[in-house]
Amino acid sequence: MWRHLSNAGLLLLLTLCSVAGGGKLLVMPQDGSHWLSMRMVLEKLWEKGHEVVAVVPDAAFLLKSPQSFTVKTYSVPYTQDFVDKYYQELGKKSFELTLTVLLSNISKLTSLFSSACRHLLHDQELMRYLQEAKFDAILMDPVLPCGPILAEHLSLPSVYFMRGLPCTLDYRAAQCPSPASYVSKMFSSASDRMAFPERVKNLLIGLSEHLLCYLFYLEYESLASEFLQRDVTMLELFSKASVMLMRYDFVFEYPRPVMPNMVYVGGINCVQRKPLSKGSGHSPKAARAPGVFG
Repeated sequence: MWRHLSNAGLLLLLTLCSVAGGGKLLVMPQDGSHWLSMRMVLEKLWEKGHEVVAVVPDAAFLLKSPQSFTVKTYSVPYTQDFVDKYYQELGKKSFELTLTVLLSNISKLTSLFSSACRHLLHDQELMRYLQEAKFDAILMDPVLPCGPILAEHLSLPSVYFMRGLPCTLDYRAAQCPSPASYVSKMFSSASDRMAFPERVKNLLIGLSEHLLCYLFYLEYESLASEFLQRDVTMLELFSKASVMLMRYDFVFEYPRPVMPNMVYVGGINCVQRKPLSKGSGHSPKAARAPGVFG
């Protein structure tokens, strides 16, 4: 089933690119394990004749590994050594992910990557190239929303390739119904079948999400308003997505409403293991591609 959903998602992506001679795709990826899944899709698009241009910082954890497609870099106000140490520390903390740890990382994370985004948006030479290149669409991991800001500036149809956004902003941006009585919130430990006390707890957690998102996206919202020269909100930017390719697997997620432009592509980052020897009586199973943080 996941294979059919993945193919449907890729088909939607390809339709945003021009058919004749292949399309021209701008890519704004996110570093770390997020990149491992996206890179596989980009390699397939490049093999099919599409022109792929990824924009990455000159100090990165995994983004600068050799690729078949074109990579454009921009300068950032931190060193490669700093990035390596930062991701090592983040990897250690990921095994003790609690609300307290999450909140303690927000300030450092947003400050680091929003400064990188600012450097990209004010790189006049690179921005001039992106403007003149006449891309057909932009593919991005929007969890850190430099991509949505750039898409709005370049007036490009945007394709999200993601695992999810904080505070379920992806569902809110797509105007999906999300009743607190049935759709559990992160850290609630509730299922889709809740007793009254669990529903109250889920509602209170949902109300507190606004503060979390305010802290997480404050610097980006300020940067977006400054760069686009008008007041904008993150919800407004996220609502501009043409297609959301959700790296969810319906087997593991709670049931919830989705919109027509939201396509589950869980399993897209899996590879087939080598077939077992004949006579074993087992069929090959899918295995997750190696990642940094899962």
